[in-house]
Amino acid sequence: MSDLFHTDRVTVAVVTGQHPFEVPGFHLCFRSLPDVDYYPQHMEDYVADVAQARQQYDVVLFYNFHQQTPEPEAAMRKALEGIGETRQGIVVLHHALLAFPGWQLWTDIMGIPDRRFGFYHDERVYTEIADTEHPITQGLSPWEMVDETYTMNDAGEDSHILLTTNHPRSMHTLAWTRQYRNARVFCYEGGHDNQTYSDPSFRTVLGRGILWAAGRL
Repeated sequence: MSDLFHTDRVTVAVVTGQHPFEVPGFHLCFRSLPDVDYYPQHMEDYVADVAQARQQYDVVLFYNFHQQTPEPEAAMRKALEGIGETRQGIVVLHHALLAFPGWQLWTDIMGIPDRRFGFYHDERVYTEIADTEHPITQGLSPWEMVDETYTMNDAGEDSHILLTTNHPRSMHTLAWTRQYRNARVFCYEGGHDNQTYSDPSFRTVLGRGILWAAGRL
């Protein structure tokens, strides 16, 4: 529990920017997650940190698509270079996997050295459970949902793979965990629009991923 939030629920900064999304469905998805309080904010607000809350969230979830690597003296760069200094969890969702393609820091968080990609809308993806014992996936059965897919290299050997697919228009690894400095990191390729946001299994994985990143699962 932070001094600012006064709650036992997991507090999540949901950082967006440079990519449109279905706002009502996105918010409904987060409202459905048990034990999670989410605080949506544009990257500029996260960086400005007017309330001095940036370090007090339990988790920072990135859903942004910035492409330009911040300049060395830029406020954005300084703010993002601070992630991983503490045990504050990190979640990277959908198109945020593709953000900052030329920045080594973002690559180190993902665990994918070459993040060049292709994409396909409205693909019916069959998701398989790679690790049935992990707290994020325990008890889940394979499922199918419609989502945007990325053809990109898979997470490497230093990541723990949770979900996979054999879809020909998708990367094989869909969800994985890893460590970045002092922080737990959960990466999930899913999450394009309301066809995904409303899926019960997607919501379960997202909610548990947030709790795991916060050290609550």
